Formats: sequence, structure tokens, C-alpha cells
Amino acid sequence: MRQAAIFAATIMVTGLASAPLFAQDANQPCAERVIPSGILAPWTHPVPAIAAAEAGQSDAARIEAGSAVRLSLHPASDVRYVVAPGKPGGSVSYGGMAGLDIPEAGRYRVALGSPGWVDIVSNGTAIASVAHGHGPECTGIRKIVDFDLQAGSYILQIAANGEPETNVLVVPVRQ
Repeated sequence: MRQAAIFAATIMVTGLASAPLFAQDANQPCAERVIPSGILAPWTHPVPAIAAAEAGQSDAARIEAGSAVRLSLHPASDVRYVVAPGKPGGSVSYGGMAGLDIPEAGRYRVALGSPGWVDIVSNGTAIASVAHGHGPECTGIRKIVDFDLQAGSYILQIAANGEPETNVLVVPVRQ
């Protein structure tokens, strides 16, 4: 009995007990869903949208900064991007494009519900990201990429996505 208590205490102190419960991995599901807060709070209310498959159609799907969308994507072989993605994905991946209006200059965060590739394009050129990482554990946000953007219209490209849909949220980062 005493050995079991010592083992349990060791597990708790090292954090091993909680690691599998809160991992954001398909093989290690979260024990409890976490609702994102702060600038990521809109994540929980996505509206459906269909990504464009052709560069000239990106305005058909629009993403408004501050609003989440559940974006339906196309098979990678059907997508004709404005700029070749940094990571195009294989023949069984999905992708697409959406118009993105940025109301004022600043740093913007793109949150994805998948580990797909994100590019933001302006005037035929992909804009370099300034930061990237993972979303808060157990929120469903798998990837976060930050961009410094001027006010104006852009094209958001998603490539190399493993599923035909993903949630997307673009929000200004308050510094």
C-alpha cells in the first residue's frame, strides 16, 4: 500500500499522470475539452464556408478577422493556388483559398484546427510568418501562425491538410 502511494506521488510530481490526459494528439485524446478564451474565444462559434479551388475565386469564400469559419476544402489535385504553397501536401491532402480583409495594420494570428500549411498572399507574393506554434491544449486549435499585415485584402491559402474540413480563425494580436 505504501509503495503504491509513493509511486502515485512520484507520478503526480513529475507530471506524468496528466501528460496523456491533456495531449492534443489523435492517439492521446483530451480528457476534457477546453474552451479558448481571450482573442481565441470566437473559435467555438464557426460558420460554414467553402474554400475556393481556383485563384480567381478566392472572394467566394471570405474570412472576416475576428470570426471563425468551418472551411470545407478541396482535394489537393483540384486546387490552383495563387502562389505555390511552402508545403503543398500529397495526393491525399486537401486545400483551398479564401479572401481575407484586414481592417487595420498589425499582427494577426491564424488559428487552424489541423496541422495544415498556411500562407497569406498579397499581390502574388506569400508573406513571411513572424511566429508559429501550437494552440492551447485540448481546445481543438492545432496550429497558430502569426503575420504582420497592413490594412487591405489578402488571400489565405491552406494546403497539406489531412482532412477535407478545418476550422480557421484570424484575429488581431493585442500587444
